[in-house]
Amino acid sequence: MSAGRRYALGLAAVTVAAAGLIALLGGGAERWLALAMAAVVQGPLGWWVVESVGKPRFLAVWVTGMLVRLALVGVAGLVIVPLAQLHAAAMLVPLVLLLVVLVLLEGVVLMGQHSVQHSRVEIR
Repeated sequence: MSAGRRYALGLAAVTVAAAGLIALLGGGAERWLALAMAAVVQGPLGWWVVESVGKPRFLAVWVTGMLVRLALVGVAGLVIVPLAQLHAAAMLVPLVLLLVVLVLLEGVVLMGQHSVQHSRVEIR
């Protein structure tokens, strides 16, 4: 299975788990919006990073992705929260936590990919 496919499965698992946790805890609109924003933005960014590993453009892709994530948190806090009259902490804390978990997922997928490639080299 490709790293991109493993990332997509992991993204789906984290999203479903987060949605279940939000539903279980009785999360408000802020938490659901944070989940939607994180999944919509992080999904393509994470896949892009995972697929660019080992290519000359990797560092540019990684830096761009991190800047987009930072911009997302900034826009959420400075624009979306005030305009929609949401509670800042109720939206920003879950948003940042979800982004961190999804960035960690990229690392887990890439560690798995590296160990698979490394074991193939040793077998030959």
